[in-house]
Amino acid sequence: MNTVSPSTAVSAINSGDRVFVHTAAATPQVLVNAMTDRADELRNVEVCHLHTEGEAPYAEEAHADAFHTNAMFVGANVREAVNAGTADYIPVFLSEVPSLFREGVLPLDVALLHVSPPDRHGFCSLGVSVDASNAALEGADRIVAQINPQMPRTHGDGLIHVDEIDFGVEVEAPLFEAPRPELSDVERAIGRNCAQLVDHGATLQMGIGAIPDAVLDALDDHENLGVHTEMFSDGIIDLIEQGVITGTNKAIHPGKVVGSFAMGTRRLYDFMDDNPLVAMLDVAYVNDTAVIRRNPKVTAINSAIEVDLTGQVCADTIGTYQYSGVGGQMDFIRGASLSEGGKPIIALPSTTRSGISRIVPHLKEGADVVTTRAHVHHIVTEYGSVNLYGKNLRERAEALIDIAHPDHREDLLEAAHERFNTMITA
Repeated sequence: MNTVSPSTAVSAINSGDRVFVHTAAATPQVLVNAMTDRADELRNVEVCHLHTEGEAPYAEEAHADAFHTNAMFVGANVREAVNAGTADYIPVFLSEVPSLFREGVLPLDVALLHVSPPDRHGFCSLGVSVDASNAALEGADRIVAQINPQMPRTHGDGLIHVDEIDFGVEVEAPLFEAPRPELSDVERAIGRNCAQLVDHGATLQMGIGAIPDAVLDALDDHENLGVHTEMFSDGIIDLIEQGVITGTNKAIHPGKVVGSFAMGTRRLYDFMDDNPLVAMLDVAYVNDTAVIRRNPKVTAINSAIEVDLTGQVCADTIGTYQYSGVGGQMDFIRGASLSEGGKPIIALPSTTRSGISRIVPHLKEGADVVTTRAHVHHIVTEYGSVNLYGKNLRERAEALIDIAHPDHREDLLEAAHERFNTMITA
């Protein structure tokens, strides 16, 4: 490995290259900025990534001749560019993103990574984000790494030897953090309703944000829970320390917290550092439904933007506006439904902050369906939970209206009556 300046490191990028950027809290901001500083001399560089944190200056319209973003998940830093048409979005299951690199669908020229310093054997760690970054480092012709002692060394698949790194840049800087949100009464109610569906000995999948945190806060009276999830945050630490999360009932990786990437506060990153309890694995494995279903009582808790009266779940768009991405929702919805005693759950507030119902007669024009009505099982709001599995369309409408906000139930009843040509009671 050559240890060089950021500007020298990104000289590995040529016009016409496809460049991968490391994910989420591992976003190598120093390298991203150095790459963008070359905008005047580069042309037609395609930048690929999942969700990233920090600034994404390469996505600015002023750099359109130099860079084009092709995102596989849309975060806040590229959202406006995607919706303005100056960047693009690839809809893909998170479990299948690694195959885009490994099978040459999106062959990579350069991978910009963020790693821990090498250990005494010369191995660095991808730290908090293994996900598809593991496949990117395998497939890229040239590896450029931001080497940071504040990146935790994690156990699992995310190892890279210094001999594989073409250019290394030594940086000491804190990782991006996501503080735990303050929970509203609505979110706490949703958390309690979800927690009532979680059995003792269940294996959990949940993400980051207010509702997952509210669920975790409501699980302190549970026993022998396990974790097998695409990502996790600080919320699991208290339950591990309380002995609620033990992983003893898991069929695969018993006793381990299995994840693919993590996003939280420094407390989380310190907890993960050299912790054999945590296994950070390739997302092609973690999110494989055949793997997920092997654990008992997989309880997958995911969110939605809106759900229509037949159970169709829109989770990544607001009408035609691309808000996020497909991600791993369907991987775990299906995996949980196939698990013995598993429960796939979609949890959402009954209304938006402005009071618009999120249980709707039909999805907005142009909205995408992430979870189909044939895959959906449990839907949870602050007003309760319903299981749509095995219910016909009219029964689904009745059940969903029961957990809609009271201010909108009359309108939903009228819409259901018009759609199904029969009286719906709720």
